[in-house]
Amino acid sequence: MNQSLSTVNRPFFHLLSFRILIVLAYQTVAVVAGWHIYELTHDALSLGLVGLAEVIPYFLLALFAGHAIDHYSRKMFGVAASVLLVINALMLAAVSAGVIRGNPVVWIYAAIAVGGVARAFISPTYSAVFAQVLPRHLYAKGSAVGSSVFQLGLVTGPALGGIMVATLGKTTSYGIAAMFCVAAALALFSIRVEKRPPTQSAPLFSSISEGLRFVLGNRIVLGAQMLDMFAVLFGGAVSLLPAFVKDVFHAGPELLGLLRAAPALGGMATGLLLSRYPIRFNNGQWLLGAVAGFGLCIIGFALSGQIWIAALFLLLSGICDGVSVVTRTTIVQLATPDAIRGRVAAINGIFIGSSNELGAFESGLVARLMGLVPSVVFGGVMTLVVVALTGRIAPELRRLDLQQLD
Repeated sequence: MNQSLSTVNRPFFHLLSFRILIVLAYQTVAVVAGWHIYELTHDALSLGLVGLAEVIPYFLLALFAGHAIDHYSRKMFGVAASVLLVINALMLAAVSAGVIRGNPVVWIYAAIAVGGVARAFISPTYSAVFAQVLPRHLYAKGSAVGSSVFQLGLVTGPALGGIMVATLGKTTSYGIAAMFCVAAALALFSIRVEKRPPTQSAPLFSSISEGLRFVLGNRIVLGAQMLDMFAVLFGGAVSLLPAFVKDVFHAGPELLGLLRAAPALGGMATGLLLSRYPIRFNNGQWLLGAVAGFGLCIIGFALSGQIWIAALFLLLSGICDGVSVVTRTTIVQLATPDAIRGRVAAINGIFIGSSNELGAFESGLVARLMGLVPSVVFGGVMTLVVVALTGRIAPELRRLDLQQLD
């Protein structure tokens, strides 16, 4: 962490601890559950349905979660969500151990749906508490450090998940994920921040509409979110990695964990670099270029045919994604009024978070229709199309410098 951020008091460190622990838990479960479901079904579409099982409750609850976090507690909903993720992991462990009877595939999807309920509260909690523990002039560097911590979880979580499922088995791996969630809840609960002035209570749907009006009326915020949403939606190669590992590379879960970690390793390195040397000019062009680079890397991954080349393209995709995430996060943090941060973060979560799961479903469905490799190439090409359309439709975003938001 750089000198400026190192002077910030302990709450920011606790918030970063919460973030990495919850990501470790989620990524461990994602790797183990993906391997688990593919072992049972040997069907790429079943991997896409994992994403759909999570995104439906996430989508239905996200706006209500944002309202709750803005009007009540900005951290206790995150603590409760962490506890719910403990239940999610323990449900999966019980299915793996045979304690829960019945169709294991149905129970896995049910447990993943519980995780979707919890995740609706995670991103708004992090965004709202972030703005409470950091002064405004450190938002850009804080976003970069937060992105690096997030990517560190994305590196170590899949690697741990792959290694653990190969050496310890699925049940123990799920149990360790539950322990990560407990630690995340404790880290968030320990944060002490000044109480905000009481927020005037507003009718639920009127409150939600206020957040929607802000996002839909701000072409820069909307453009950044739409760009990332469609890039993630079409660039969902990671969700198909269990099928690539088994059917293309003919390897085991250890390789699955390493390949899932490769994009995050690139993203983590990028976040660390941007925390020291933030992008100060032509931020909109950097954002568009990074998403275009991501699409090209996805195409390269699909066509690679060799493990080390595939890993390299995934690493490069993470570098591009790191630039995109830090830039978009900084734009949204600087442009959003404090009173509606939870709602805007929840809407952002619908754009970005749900698109991960919808992207997994889209990838699985297209893989069923077109085949594994062609489906990923198609997704990369569509990402490039989205970048071209965004640059044309949203010139304010293309010409953006962050100084315009100060």
